[in-house]
Amino acid sequence: MNPRNSMAANATLHCLTGCAIGEIVGLMIGTALGLSNAVTIALAFVLAFLFGYTLSTLPLIQAGLGFFAALSVVLAADTLSILVMEVSDNLVMAVIPGAMNAGLVDPIFWIGMMIALTVAFIAAFPVNRHLIDKGKGHALTHRFHEGHHDHHGAPDEAGSDAVVTGGGPLGTDPHPPGHEHRHSGPTHDPHDNH
Repeated sequence: MNPRNSMAANATLHCLTGCAIGEIVGLMIGTALGLSNAVTIALAFVLAFLFGYTLSTLPLIQAGLGFFAALSVVLAADTLSILVMEVSDNLVMAVIPGAMNAGLVDPIFWIGMMIALTVAFIAAFPVNRHLIDKGKGHALTHRFHEGHHDHHGAPDEAGSDAVVTGGGPLGTDPHPPGHEHRHSGPTHDPHDNH
């Protein structure tokens, strides 16, 4: 498999995990409480973002980033992917007859969820691939997961001279002009898979 396709598939599965947890929890709560379909979808939507962002932020914090720096990278990396997944997923659940009103022990709920999550993966994969090709999306988090940069912009073991940018919300630069964090040594290509 092409390395960028592999990275996009991993990014999509990663986002899908958080989305699926939030989506299922939201639909379970909505179904258990007898909430309307609109309220249940809104709850599932919010929880999918919450769980998606949480599952992406925690590893970055473990890699040494501060909470707000990690959250900034995650907002830039995951927002579009999660949005595409949630719109796709909720549309599929809404059009499958009985899926939104099925009880948690009803097979139609779980079959609908499997179909919806599959559609969400298929819809989000090209989005993640495009973002990776542009050096955005999970290309941003990949740098930190691979240990190429620390959270202060200090040199990595290879002495990279890459500018750490693009980590702000939706790909904006979190550092004002003239305040880029630089490393000493050769430039690191964020698309280079080690």
